[in-house]
Amino acid sequence: MRIKGEEMVRARIAVRGVVQGVGFRPFIHRLAKEHHLKGWVLNSTEGVVIEVEGDEERIEGFIADMVAEPPPLAVIERVDKEFLPPVGYTSFLIRESARVEGRFALVSPDISICQDCLRELFNPQDRRYRYPFINCTNCGPRFTIIEDIPYDRPMTTMRAFPMCPSCEVEYNDPADRRFHAQPNACPECGPRVWLQSADCNSQSAEPIAAARELLAAGHIVAVKGLGGFHLACDATNDAAVRTLRERKQRVDKPFAIMSYDAAMVERYCYLSQAERQLLESRERPIVLLRRRPDSPISELVAPNNNYLGVMLPYTPLHYLLLSPQGSDGSPLALVMTSGNVKEEPIATGNEEALECLAPLADYFLLHDREIRIRCDDSVTRVFEGQEMPLRRSRGYAPFPIRLLFELEEILACGAELKNTFCLTKEGYAFLSQHIGDLENFETLASYEASIEHFKRLFRVNPRVIAYDMHPDYLATKYAQSQIANCELQVAVQHHHAHIASCMAEHGLKERVIGVAFDGTGYGADGRIWGGEFLVADYGGFERAGHLAYVPMPGGEAAIKKPYRMALSHLHRAYGSLRAEPPRPELGAKAQGEALELDLPLLRRVDPVELKVIEHQIETGLNSPLTSSTGRLFDAVSALIGVRDVVNYEAQAAIELEMIAAEDVEEGYTLRAEPPRPELGAKAQGEAIHLSPTPYPLILDPAPLIRAIVADIKRGVDRSVISAKFHNAVAAMVLDVCGIIREREGLNKVVLSGGVFQNVYLLRRSLHLLRRAGFEVYIHRLVPCNDGGISLGQALVANTQWGRRS
Repeated sequence: MRIKGEEMVRARIAVRGVVQGVGFRPFIHRLAKEHHLKGWVLNSTEGVVIEVEGDEERIEGFIADMVAEPPPLAVIERVDKEFLPPVGYTSFLIRESARVEGRFALVSPDISICQDCLRELFNPQDRRYRYPFINCTNCGPRFTIIEDIPYDRPMTTMRAFPMCPSCEVEYNDPADRRFHAQPNACPECGPRVWLQSADCNSQSAEPIAAARELLAAGHIVAVKGLGGFHLACDATNDAAVRTLRERKQRVDKPFAIMSYDAAMVERYCYLSQAERQLLESRERPIVLLRRRPDSPISELVAPNNNYLGVMLPYTPLHYLLLSPQGSDGSPLALVMTSGNVKEEPIATGNEEALECLAPLADYFLLHDREIRIRCDDSVTRVFEGQEMPLRRSRGYAPFPIRLLFELEEILACGAELKNTFCLTKEGYAFLSQHIGDLENFETLASYEASIEHFKRLFRVNPRVIAYDMHPDYLATKYAQSQIANCELQVAVQHHHAHIASCMAEHGLKERVIGVAFDGTGYGADGRIWGGEFLVADYGGFERAGHLAYVPMPGGEAAIKKPYRMALSHLHRAYGSLRAEPPRPELGAKAQGEALELDLPLLRRVDPVELKVIEHQIETGLNSPLTSSTGRLFDAVSALIGVRDVVNYEAQAAIELEMIAAEDVEEGYTLRAEPPRPELGAKAQGEAIHLSPTPYPLILDPAPLIRAIVADIKRGVDRSVISAKFHNAVAAMVLDVCGIIREREGLNKVVLSGGVFQNVYLLRRSLHLLRRAGFEVYIHRLVPCNDGGISLGQALVANTQWGRRS
């Protein structure tokens, strides 16, 4: 209520958003003095609370300036104010933090070192010269050191380091850049770094300089960072990279690399202005950049890939490791890959790292600042001039996705691979950092601990728990174990969640055409989906079309061995993998081609295994049916000799994209067909009638496979075949969306699922859809892969809760 008739008024102002740990209180202190206002400011569990006294005009000017020019890292979400009678404040103070039961404040992600600190780091006259933990209110660790809110030093892992008198003066001076910078420290009082060998014997008085020399000499060094350990080696040294691959049992999966600055990056990658800005942003993600043909980076860093995952230093320790200054020199780039044993979470503790990484690293560069929550590096790229995230983690989490409507308090548990979870409160969706693949106890334990940490930080007590329909996912089992702790559990179909996640990003509420392409997702019919066209909103979906089902011979083995999927698609296309008695029901053309099938792929497969696989396909023995687009990409990759066996997820599809010729407009045909069960599965593939019929439309890849085989026999280059295949899938997207638009009157298309990480396919699909007048939506805030699926689960579950209420 506003009090009238007073010359002086008091305003109580509550500021919500990222306003803690970003220099907001000293900013308010300075601003109040500039406007000649008295009162106080404090951190609270609800944000920042301010009381100011003065005349109304000064107060309004104060608020306007606060909103217009906040500190660099602050994000103001909302400002609430009320006018009260004055109480006679005589000065402006920064008060002790306060707790408000049930309220929460947004927590800043970890922020890369700022330019001011960087200058001090390399200034010999500065007392923090070459101190590897230099920071201020504008940069440094946040999320990975915080225990609870409000964000004060006793609530962080920095509480173990009492400040020296010099740091204490800075910390308590509102005019200083380090005023209430919770990680504030210096060489006298702060964390320290040291170097030791894997056998824990060797140490050095100059640990960082010694580590630089070891890296330049080809050794592997485990480096403790912000959210965990990296394994580092010289990215230009074939022998060092090969040794790291052998020790880590990481055969081909690309390594990320780090260079000192963008100028160094341009020596081995092409760099657009948008890519440079993303690379240099305060989030400092790994950015996928096209490799230069003359790049000095070892080919072993990213085999068979046209791109390198590159990041710039984001901590002072990284800058000291990579600085070109000094007589010891520095590599052009360091491999900086997650410090973990295969399939386990990234190591965070010193003892843990010394135990589990000893077989992998020669030396350890350690420090004694505790990491409260593990957090891997984020991975992203620029697409059409804008960011498109592939892994949302350090630098982004736990900053929320701001929704255009309020949600119930929900826990969405995510999927099995690339797992994230999501907690919702009010109009915020708090998407977790990248957890990883939930395939072992260690990762599951990290997942459960992170959920509890988020619940505590953001004061969420979920009434609803959402999870994937797949009954064997560990995230699903965890959700079902929590039944006593919630009022409603909601199983969400995998591809529905994909579409809902992209809809949530863009604030869409109406029904849309959803195209969800990925490798694996449990379908409503118990089969494995992955090539789906949905008519969907948050409340539900109709399966409007999908790729025809084909067997996955050997189940999981068909994912790891794409040649098995190629054989399955060949069998569907020709009815056999070998010469056999005539089968008139196939038609003369297909039967004749089957008798003449003589492909390099068939010669590469052991004859005994070939018979076993054909038996599996024909009997269904351990051969679940799938409509997966990812598995179709695998099949084509193996069929044309790109990749028969994979050693990391989506390798066959990625390498197929990498070889695609960029100047090919021609494409194969993947035609949408209405369901006509009376024709039988084979003849159904030949149907071409597209008059209105019930859903779902069936997309039969058999004609496409036969066309590819014909091109193989004609000697067409596999780069051309790859391009024609990609073009065929994009044309299929347009055709099916056109049919659905005609039948449903819908014009908004949402593209989601891991297959749309393929920029060749995405670019081509967008071009065709936009040219046809569709409004198309793609991911810009969360990954299109399973890392974004928990957001969609939350939105679907919220709608279910609303219907129940």
